[in-house]
Amino acid sequence: MTTSETIEARLQRLGLTLPVPAAPAANYVPALEIDGQVFVSGQLPMGAEGLQYKGKLGDEVSLEDGRAAARLAALNVLAQLKATLGDLERIRRCLRVVGYVNATPEFGDHPAVINGASDLLADVLGERGHHARAAIGCASLPFNAAVEVEALFAVAPEAERAH
Repeated sequence: MTTSETIEARLQRLGLTLPVPAAPAANYVPALEIDGQVFVSGQLPMGAEGLQYKGKLGDEVSLEDGRAAARLAALNVLAQLKATLGDLERIRRCLRVVGYVNATPEFGDHPAVINGASDLLADVLGERGHHARAAIGCASLPFNAAVEVEALFAVAPEAERAH
């Protein structure tokens, strides 16, 4: 991403549209900004038609679909971030991503699945999208989602842009 290209312009150039931010499914907030950081709660691969990828990796969900699910979940992370910040240019850096993979006990490619989220963040945010990460296998996820992604971002104060 060039320094003159905004995150919104990059999204448009990549043919990506941020989904409508999902409402919380329980007693929590989707994102919380405090002391120059935004903690984004776990996001599922939600699209215009609802939950797009259900089931277990290593069974009914392919590695390719798992990556696509992680990519869509990361797009939902950005949607929550925009709803919280108002302006994605306030992002200084993605600090950490944690990806949860609904998988069979035999499945071992969790990092390859969560690469879908990491690649999306790098594509959209450029250098600001490089982050620390964990990829964790789970016996189940809410609503039988294939993947869930949460993230932590460093952000500029409201009056300041991150460039």
